[in-house]
Amino acid sequence: MNPNRVDFFVDLAYGVVILLSVALILLVGTGVGVAFGIGTLVSYAIHVVWKMARFDPEWMTREVTEKVEETITEEVTEEVTESVEQTVTEEVTEEVTEKVEQTVTEEVTENVERTISDEMTDIIEQLEQVNQRVDRRPRTDELDEMQQELTTDDEDEAER
Repeated sequence: MNPNRVDFFVDLAYGVVILLSVALILLVGTGVGVAFGIGTLVSYAIHVVWKMARFDPEWMTREVTEKVEETITEEVTEEVTESVEQTVTEEVTEEVTEKVEQTVTEEVTENVERTISDEMTDIIEQLEQVNQRVDRRPRTDELDEMQQELTTDDEDEAER
């Protein structure tokens, strides 16, 4: 016998049995027909699995392998995505924090140095102005001489 013909007749027989279960549901009652139909469908599923295994022995292995690959790919993708997101978030936060701290420190230091330098320059200018005023003032000994000259000039004029 040709295996293809046997498979055809077996499939045809399952089809007839399924039709018989539908007829039983209509004629006898739902309980008997449903029980017969469920039994037929279960045996047909077993037959299909047996046939697939016979014609393609690697079929079941391939199906299981594909399912396992899909599951592993999904799980690994989720884990890797979460891990990468967490790592990137931590590293970016750390780098941004360091960069901001460095920039702020540099700018504050620069501003403070500039301000201090400007203030020191202003103070030095003011001190120089004060020193110039002090230098323009006559010293005590010069004041004494000027006073003596004035006193002498006043006495000379009084005598005249």
